[in-house]
Amino acid sequence: MTLIEKILANHSKEKVVCPGDIVDIEIDVRAARDFGGANVVKNMQDHQLKIHDPSKTFFTFDCNPTGSDQKYAVNQQICRLFARDNGVKVFDINTGIGTHTLIEKGLAYSGSTAVTTDSHANILGAVGAFGQGMGDKDIAAAIHKGKVWFKVPKSVKINLRGKRPKGLYAKDIVLGLLDHFGANSLLGYSVELYGEEVDKLTLDERITIASMGTEMGCIILLFTPNEAIMEYSEFRRGEKLELIKADKDAEYEQEFHLDLDRFVPRLALPGEPHNTVPVKESTGVHIDSAFIGSCTNGRMEDFRIAAKILKGKKIAPGVVFKIVPATDEIWNECLKEGLINIFKEAGAMVSNAGCAGCAAGQVGQNGEGEVSISTGNRNFPGKQGKGKVYLASPATVAASAIAGCIVSPDKIPDKPLVRDHTSNRIVTDTLDQIPGEKDSKPKVVEGRVWYIPMDNIDTDMIFHNRYLTITDLDEMGKYTFDNLKGFENFSRVVMAGDIVVVHKNFGSGSSRQQAVDCFKALGVQAIVAESYGAIYERNAINAAFPIVTCKAISNLHLSNGDDVRINFETGEIQNLTKEISVLGERFSEVQLEIYQNGGLF
Repeated sequence: MTLIEKILANHSKEKVVCPGDIVDIEIDVRAARDFGGANVVKNMQDHQLKIHDPSKTFFTFDCNPTGSDQKYAVNQQICRLFARDNGVKVFDINTGIGTHTLIEKGLAYSGSTAVTTDSHANILGAVGAFGQGMGDKDIAAAIHKGKVWFKVPKSVKINLRGKRPKGLYAKDIVLGLLDHFGANSLLGYSVELYGEEVDKLTLDERITIASMGTEMGCIILLFTPNEAIMEYSEFRRGEKLELIKADKDAEYEQEFHLDLDRFVPRLALPGEPHNTVPVKESTGVHIDSAFIGSCTNGRMEDFRIAAKILKGKKIAPGVVFKIVPATDEIWNECLKEGLINIFKEAGAMVSNAGCAGCAAGQVGQNGEGEVSISTGNRNFPGKQGKGKVYLASPATVAASAIAGCIVSPDKIPDKPLVRDHTSNRIVTDTLDQIPGEKDSKPKVVEGRVWYIPMDNIDTDMIFHNRYLTITDLDEMGKYTFDNLKGFENFSRVVMAGDIVVVHKNFGSGSSRQQAVDCFKALGVQAIVAESYGAIYERNAINAAFPIVTCKAISNLHLSNGDDVRINFETGEIQNLTKEISVLGERFSEVQLEIYQNGGLF
């Protein structure tokens, strides 16, 4: 078996599992964050669910660790009160990013399983653990039963050959992988990384690479722990651990061989994490702000790299530099090593540990027309504010903050460049009107088509993170697609009974359930796509919202307004207007059962 198959089999009643099997797996860690946590509590209370094992249940407050947003503060307190009543551990606002905390506290380690409301829970692949971001219904079910259903994914093996070039950082490696594979060619796969240089990667470097598996569309990006990482996990866990690894005769769907010595320092251009170019191609682009942090690059090694570049230098005039460690333990280590002092003397702002810009709840957001360079993992439009965001390594970010423009560390000019006052304005509309919910559960539906021939429509385009504190289903509909260019008025003109048809990787990005529920609020009957983000697919199925996968959408020759008929049991999709029929994937037994039940609960 592959590594993912080994882990899932070890946590199920099956001795052997194969791709496509749907199994119940035991979950070692069931966690909810401050965003999504209140909805988990609501699900638990509404359905009178008991906690299977409080010692394996946790809350992690990392999206808004300052408690500066009133709605987040309310949600955090809802979780605290629930935790106190049920003997559940809370890693509160003074702790840091939840996934990092699970590793630090020895809760995630080789062969273990964990689910959280964090779409980057697959970061735990860095220590050879199965981590999966899930929606609030999934997490509530996991807390209640101690198990979740899961479809065993196909596995892909990537071999990185050759020597690692000097000055190539972990962020450059993962951006190189994104450049090669894009956002959806590995969609739904479990990916294992191997190679002589891969085995030498530190925990911090593995975390950087594993965390961007989400942006590659992977279920998870897994590393087999080396000796140093096993020693770290055993120290944190306080006991001897078993190394779980793939069998030598494991079967992979595909195997790729890439030459690591051909990788170069890269950055992702604004809007798409997978749209990467060598840093030298963007040298000289003026910046207004810089950010080092996030679950991707908020580790000690990242800050040591930045401090080495920043020591004795100043941030360019007009540039705001924001630094946010991933955990409080890392923050304190930065203080002990004198790094905080280096950052402050250079002119940077250092905040307490947490997710920062990605969650729209802490520092890291930018304004309209602002150009930022960031170590984050996402730069979707609107994700970190209304400006443009480049993604790069901590070394490139630190060098650029000094220069006032994008540069590599070896190209920092003697004098910084000063930003001019020109900017491109981005205007978005505020939408209203909420059509009612449609509750019927037919196996065949007909409706008018909204055809959106786009790949990689992420959850921030569907339901932006500034609305995440909304828990009322009826209120969600009016914000649907209000961050998708060209479809900002969707909620005003969509009609109950309409069907949305898109292309590849629909719903990539965050684990937010609202990106599903907003369509239910509008009365949309179904979504048809070539493929879906893994978490989005689960969220839709668990919410009994019909989604159908169809690789042959182009053969339907759809136009907006065409009438289509979908048979969930057979997978047949008919363009009634043009009398064309294709076959998509029928509902699985699990999907049909949950659909007919009206939801996971």
